[in-house]
Amino acid sequence: MKLQAILGVILLIAGAVLLSYPGIIVKKREKVLDFGPIQATAEREELVPIPRLIGATVLGSGVVLLVLSARK
Repeated sequence: MKLQAILGVILLIAGAVLLSYPGIIVKKREKVLDFGPIQATAEREELVPIPRLIGATVLGSGVVLLVLSARK
C-alpha cells in the first residue's frame, strides 16, 4: 500500500472518531478549603468540546487522499 493511501485511511478513521465524540473530558483538581494545616481538594470534570468542522475537515482530507492515491 502506498504511503498516501495509508495516510488517507488514518485520516478517515480519525475524522470518524472526531465526529462521533462530543469532546474530551479533562479532570481538574482545585483547592476547596485551605485553613492552615487543613486542606481539602475537589476533582472536577470539564468537557472540552471538539468542533464538528475539525472532524469533517479531517474526514474530507482522508477521502481526498484516498481518491488521489487511487488515480495514480
